[in-house]
Amino acid sequence: MIGIKGRITTESARSRCVAASLAPDNLTGMETRAQGPAVVTEVTGTHLRSVIASADDYLMNLAIAEEVCADVSEEP
Repeated sequence: MIGIKGRITTESARSRCVAASLAPDNLTGMETRAQGPAVVTEVTGTHLRSVIASADDYLMNLAIAEEVCADVSEEP
């Protein structure tokens, strides 16, 4: 069986907030984390269509998470 693996790295001024917002939506084969000023998501799978669909959903969620984190203060 073929293994498909990809990484999406996005620079963000609020990487911890964005990563925390995205992590609950991770599907099987996805891992999201803040890494310094970047949000890093790794996607793995065995079916190309599934990996592409997961990446597409992730990118839409990323745009929303960026907007929400920009409006929400990280201060307690």
